[in-house]
Amino acid sequence: MCGRFTLFAPADEIARRFQVANRFPDSYYPRYNIAPTQPVLAVISDGKQNRIGYLRWGLIPPWAKDEKIGNKLINARAETLTEKPSFREAVRRRRCLIVADGFYEWAQTVHGKQPMRVQLKDGRLFAMAGLWERWRAPDGNWVNTCTIVTTEANERLKAIHPRMPVILAEEDEATWLDPSLEDAVFWQPLLKSYPADEMVAYPVSNKVNRASYDAPELIEPL
Repeated sequence: MCGRFTLFAPADEIARRFQVANRFPDSYYPRYNIAPTQPVLAVISDGKQNRIGYLRWGLIPPWAKDEKIGNKLINARAETLTEKPSFREAVRRRRCLIVADGFYEWAQTVHGKQPMRVQLKDGRLFAMAGLWERWRAPDGNWVNTCTIVTTEANERLKAIHPRMPVILAEEDEATWLDPSLEDAVFWQPLLKSYPADEMVAYPVSNKVNRASYDAPELIEPL
């Protein structure tokens, strides 16, 4: 699964990497412990241009009666996207990229759960496959939310957790984003484990367990 992640790259680097056409959000600031229900930086596309902005993490389907359902829908299994009522429309028309430079997972040890930070070997930015939806709240306001797609963990991460977020190959991002490609034949093959030899994982402070705590020290290796 994916329950926490990081994004602290400079705004101009993110804008260049994802070739966004709109103005970068003024509210952006470095994050070291992004948690569910919080705003996450995401990229969507109309098939021609990429746009960047914030979505609330925890997908609320359009038919939901209560926004609390989003607390349970922070992840979506790649294998069942077309079967689940919560995701099957979004995966056809509303796919997005969740921008990150690392994520946390918890390894079970003899001393308890040890948080691990996972990143690409060179520390570069990457995109996790996501889905987004619009939900109309009882007060009439629209709420834009998202979920992160997960798949089976690769060989390096399997010892930590059986699932991992789908990290898209850079050359596959445009295909995932294109809303005209509704059939699963186009995007399902993209939802695979990222190569194990291109990733690293290292232990970090237990302070990351507190969703309210957000500081650079969280990414420092123990």
